[in-house]
Amino acid sequence: MSAPEYINDISRVKGISDKELESLKPVMDKFEFKSNEYYLSLINWDDPGDPIRRIIIPCRDELDEWGKLDASDEKKYSVMPGLQHKYSSTAVFLASDSCGGYCRYCFRKRLFIHPEQKEFLTDYQAAYDYVRRHKEVNNVLITGGDGLMLSTGKLEEIIRNLRSIDHVRIIRIGTKLLSYNPYRVINDPELSELIKRYSLPDRRIYMMLHFSHPREITDISLDSCDMLIKSGGILCNQTPLLRGVNDDPQILGELFNKLSYMGIAPYYIFLCRPTVGNLTYAVPVEEAFHIFQSARGLCSGLGKRAKITMSHADGKIEVVAMTEDNIIFRIHRAADPDDSGKIFICRRNSQAYWFDDYSEILETVYHQDLEY
Repeated sequence: MSAPEYINDISRVKGISDKELESLKPVMDKFEFKSNEYYLSLINWDDPGDPIRRIIIPCRDELDEWGKLDASDEKKYSVMPGLQHKYSSTAVFLASDSCGGYCRYCFRKRLFIHPEQKEFLTDYQAAYDYVRRHKEVNNVLITGGDGLMLSTGKLEEIIRNLRSIDHVRIIRIGTKLLSYNPYRVINDPELSELIKRYSLPDRRIYMMLHFSHPREITDISLDSCDMLIKSGGILCNQTPLLRGVNDDPQILGELFNKLSYMGIAPYYIFLCRPTVGNLTYAVPVEEAFHIFQSARGLCSGLGKRAKITMSHADGKIEVVAMTEDNIIFRIHRAADPDDSGKIFICRRNSQAYWFDDYSEILETVYHQDLEY
């Protein structure tokens, strides 16, 4: 099949009535829309609560006041336009200024709302030089936008330059295209050859996928994943926990199981960032943890590998455990290395969506204070 056509004009989406289009005008004035024929074909238009529809089709609730555009303070960690260095061993290239579809819950929607702020990477030589100087960087994430929206030629240029830096052992490509448009892989054998050429036994290329619901895993998605695995790519999956999409233990457990059957590691389940427009997709922390733990109970050990975290300004904060009265967090990945492993014991708050909503911190424990 030829590549599906991208659609930026929501009035061209056949499943939306004129009345609904009229009601969505204020949303469209604020946020972008983008999808394609393939992904829209996965929607059951007879079901107003269809989870695929929920992921890609705008809704009026996006206008609810909540959050900010840069909820994790990414600009604080930008050392130059398009290059973030938040965690000591990881550099992030915002290399792509495009996506295969605009997730309604996107945490980087500011990049598309305010393109004039020029947060995408343009000076690649300066980025390579920065990584070369910072020998603590052992992995680079190519994302954006969507890493696979870059041409294979451009990807090859980036990967070839990164492979010339000896201390960069891992290259990651962040993408949702295996959900949105798996034909990007199927129709481009040069991409598989690229992965085969540069994913080496001692320095692999990781594909960070974004399947949010089991119905996104179609036969053509399976084929595209299989091509990348056979080329030597290591596939991992991460997704937010989303209201109306995967906030059901049966659905999330099915997703974990399907991924493990495919040889894809469930990696992160993210709490939805408090980004403008995202309240309708967010699940409170404690409810999310209950859903996550219940879903894990439906899986083998291979399906249980995901961690539930929030990408906080201070680092990735993992939800570790709950008691009747308290909830325990751990800094899984710290922006400040001295905070790595720090544990917070907080009084429970069923209305909390983010770590900052926990005003009563009962105890803070540093990893060096623990007895082993």
